[in-house]
Amino acid sequence: MRTIIALIVIVYLVGVGVVLAPTISTKWNTATAADLSASVWVELPGALAWPATIYHRMMDTPPAVKT
Repeated sequence: MRTIIALIVIVYLVGVGVVLAPTISTKWNTATAADLSASVWVELPGALAWPATIYHRMMDTPPAVKT
């Protein structure tokens, strides 16, 4: 059971890294550390919700809109 939970956590964290990779790669050499961390901080909620985003893309339903 621990192995399954560890595998799920690893896949989740790899997915977060994949979602954040474009932001990090564009700002890594050109921006300051403060700008890089600010842009990662802005993108982090979307990155943490990547399973829901993938699910909505697969089911062709738009994601919930925050108002």
